[in-house]
Amino acid sequence: MKRAILTISLLFMAFSASAGVLSCDDLKAKIEKKVAGKGVKDYPMVVVSKDTQIKGRVLGSCDKGTMKIIHQKSKVPKSNEATSSGS
Repeated sequence: MKRAILTISLLFMAFSASAGVLSCDDLKAKIEKKVAGKGVKDYPMVVVSKDTQIKGRVLGSCDKGTMKIIHQKSKVPKSNEATSSGS
């Protein structure tokens, strides 16, 4: 009886651990939805290998830790700087 309970417990833990892993597309969509809910319109993200060296903030890892999602800040010039320099 103890052996059966132990086996069921181990199977349950293994299943619950694998069920929590998201694919990169699912995780990226979840992050995009969360960011859009806060009113942010342009939030560039890129999915890269975990070994890739790239500037940006790591938002999460996916595909069992083999990939990561990075937020790359885009520099947008302020509209006042572009138009007021000649005045």
